[in-house]
Amino acid sequence: MIIFFGPAGAGKSVQGQILSARHGWRWLSAGQLLRDTRDLELLKQMQTGSLVSTESVNKIMSEALKRSKNIERVILDGFPRELSQAKWLVESQEEHERAIDLVVVLEVPQSELLRRLEVRGRIDDTPDSVANRLNIYRQEIYPILTYFTEQKINIVHIDGTGTVGQVHDRIAAELEACSLA
Repeated sequence: MIIFFGPAGAGKSVQGQILSARHGWRWLSAGQLLRDTRDLELLKQMQTGSLVSTESVNKIMSEALKRSKNIERVILDGFPRELSQAKWLVESQEEHERAIDLVVVLEVPQSELLRRLEVRGRIDDTPDSVANRLNIYRQEIYPILTYFTEQKINIVHIDGTGTVGQVHDRIAAELEACSLA
């Protein structure tokens, strides 16, 4: 498994989709899996703006990993989001017959994130809301990265600025250096 981390606007989904298309891997976005669920209770929860429970997200991710068992590699995007999910993922590696091969952290300055999100044009991408989400992201990510480091999982920080192609080339170089592509 390759796990992508980065704040909103960092390019995780774009890079994950490019890698999966280029290598025949599976891109698993927690957000997309939740949006695609046929679980009516979960859909109702999400429509009211409630957070989906960790157990529900883990279950959906587990099912997606099992459906992907014949695919060489999976890319996780938006998962894990909290330390308990990271621990679950590490503890369930054997069950899913997959190791966490690499964690890619896309680093993008706040000014660049603001510019990208402005182009995206969502009404909730105001400078204040972006700063708040970046704060929450950092509070969530650091304990996860510390835990992964303690588990001896390889973590790379990649400059997420520049064109999509430039960022992809940096990621591809790291994957090659780790013998993953």
